[in-house]
Amino acid sequence: MANQLTRLDQVFAALADPTRRAIVMRLCAGEASVGELANPFDMALPSFMKHIHVLETSGLVLSEKTGRVRTCRLSPDALLGAEDWFQQQRAVWEARLDRFEAYVMKLKKERAAAKRPSRTTRRKGSES
Repeated sequence: MANQLTRLDQVFAALADPTRRAIVMRLCAGEASVGELANPFDMALPSFMKHIHVLETSGLVLSEKTGRVRTCRLSPDALLGAEDWFQQQRAVWEARLDRFEAYVMKLKKERAAAKRPSRTTRRKGSES
């Protein structure tokens, strides 16, 4: 479990940066060399490689070096842990919202019942 949390933390940390999200989005279209990935960004290659390293460490990106070219590809399986976490959080919040809705409906019914005149009140008022 601790290892899964560490991996989840790494995935979220990797995706927290806009440059890394842009790299992931580009890799959704297919694999690319580091040079191709770095081209749209105004930064030195060593700085860009730090982003690639973070993505590799998180498991989101796999790279392979052939000769002088490092090619990167997306590893979508790394997102499965994040997807599971989101589904668990969604279930928790949906249950909370369902309980809140039930509570609000109960309050509305109680308020409506309190505003309704009782039968004894109507009888007394009609006798006068």
